[in-house]
Amino acid sequence: MSAPLLRVRGLTKTFGEVVVLDGVDLDVAPGSAVALRGRNGAGKSTLLRCATGAEEASAGTVELDGIDVDERSVHVRRSVAIVTDDLDFFPDLSVIEHLDLLARAHGVDDAEALVDAVLEDVRLVDQAAQLPGTLSSGQRRRLALASAFVRPRRLLVLDEPEARLDRAGLGWLVERLRREKADGLGILLASHDPDLVAAVADDVLDLDA
Repeated sequence: MSAPLLRVRGLTKTFGEVVVLDGVDLDVAPGSAVALRGRNGAGKSTLLRCATGAEEASAGTVELDGIDVDERSVHVRRSVAIVTDDLDFFPDLSVIEHLDLLARAHGVDDAEALVDAVLEDVRLVDQAAQLPGTLSSGQRRRLALASAFVRPRRLLVLDEPEARLDRAGLGWLVERLRREKADGLGILLASHDPDLVAAVADDVLDLDA
């Protein structure tokens, strides 16, 4: 088996007297997906934030390629693409300008061609000149996903990526994530959608257990 891309051991997170995560272990290998399942409040989003270094764990370790995760490090920024529900967009930039800026900021070769391809894939070609604030909620979700797909990445971390996507959008997402896995990426996602989990995940961690 491949060495884990992401390795989490004994991850514990408390808020005051409240224990949100208690000794969580998980591995995400290249070319595989791990899904987090659990009720609202079970700690899925907290685990994702701790796994990417956005939030400090109370105890335990989180390693990317055997190196402690620090979201400020160049290693993490070059390797991890994150899609959360509260992703901010540049309000004064159009959809295509937003994606082009992200691609160029991450040093992508031929950023223009990549952005055009991603716009086609996420079906936002007709909205390319619009500002993010004028998009529907489903289109904004597609833009959030596109923001991850225009940058270098080895690990995708997704918090309910299916949110506000219609059935056609969910089908597209399944196929896209399968392609990401086939390209050797690791995926860690939290999802309430059993169809998405069944279609994409190689392992499921139930935080209600």
